[in-house]
Amino acid sequence: MAAPSGGVNCEEFAEFQELLKVMRTIDDRIVHELNTTVPTASFAGKIDASQTCKQLYESLMEAHASRDRVIKNCIAQTSSVVKHLREEREKNLDDLTLLKQLRKEQTKLKWMQSELNVEEVVNDRSWKVFNERCRIHFKPPKKE
Repeated sequence: MAAPSGGVNCEEFAEFQELLKVMRTIDDRIVHELNTTVPTASFAGKIDASQTCKQLYESLMEAHASRDRVIKNCIAQTSSVVKHLREEREKNLDDLTLLKQLRKEQTKLKWMQSELNVEEVVNDRSWKVFNERCRIHFKPPKKE
C-alpha cells in the first residue's frame, strides 16, 4: 500500500505507527497471498505464476520504498524540531516547559528511528518468503 496522498502526520507517534501498520498489510499477508496465487506443482499449468510473482514483486518494492520514505521524512521533520528546541533551550535554560517538550520530541525521534529497524526485519521476512515461493517463476532485475 502506498502512502496516503494527504500527507503524513509526524507529530503524533501513535498516528505514525498506525499508518505504518496499515502500510505493512502487504507484508503481513504475503504468505496467504502466495498460497492463494502461486500454484503448487500440481496446479502449475492453470495459473501464470511468473506474472503473479512479478506483480507481487512490484507491489512489495513499491510498499517498501513508500514506507521507507514516510519513516525517513518523519525522522527528518522530528530531527528539525529537536534541533530547534535545543537552540531555544540554550537561550533559555530555566524554561522547564521547553525542556519537557525537548525530551518528548527526543523520545519520539528515537521511536521513529527504531521503526527503521522494524522495517528492515519486516522487509527481510517478506523477501525470504517471496524468494522461497517465487524463485523458480520470477527472477527480479539485478540491483545496480
